[in-house]
Amino acid sequence: MRKLDNPSASRNCQPILNVLKNVLSKEKPLRLLEISSGTGQHSAYFSNEFPNITFQPSEYDTTDFESITAYAKDCKNQNVLKPIFIDISRDYKTWENKFDEESFDYMLNINMIHITPWRCTEGLFKNASHLLKKNGLLITYGPYAVNGILTPESNVNFNLSLKSRDPEWGVRDIRDLKELGNKYGIVFKDSTDMPANNKTLIWQKI
Repeated sequence: MRKLDNPSASRNCQPILNVLKNVLSKEKPLRLLEISSGTGQHSAYFSNEFPNITFQPSEYDTTDFESITAYAKDCKNQNVLKPIFIDISRDYKTWENKFDEESFDYMLNINMIHITPWRCTEGLFKNASHLLKKNGLLITYGPYAVNGILTPESNVNFNLSLKSRDPEWGVRDIRDLKELGNKYGIVFKDSTDMPANNKTLIWQKI
């Protein structure tokens, strides 16, 4: 099986793991659903630090499945499951893989929100409100604006580039995400500045 290498994933795995070490528990068996797993590098990398967590990768683009599976196969703890197809814009009850309410302790979403239509972000929060256990965490990573301000200039240019490729894409404002989260009982908890002008956001189901 061929592993794909996403340079961005290669760079951000360790910085994101440093944040996860402060928020994910190692105390008991837990379950994590990753939405938009891409090449599969993230869950595979994180799984080595959290042998107690079963990672369920998922992806809309099924051509990534081979790479996700290849990375999972080489995980030392063998705690990354086979990838599944998920269209996060759709209600979880319509998914091919069926999950009960409150099936997961954590949900993870890296570098998806800005390169998908807003309906995918709404689906992420709406489905998290059902699939997360009470007090469960949603962790998102990427570039964000803050209260209407997008900095630095490189992020402004990146946002213009995204919108030129697809007008439904674009860097989202944390203020708008908070409003969306509150609608579905997912509250903002914390923000950590990351390399390359990104942020890791922590959300909690109340």
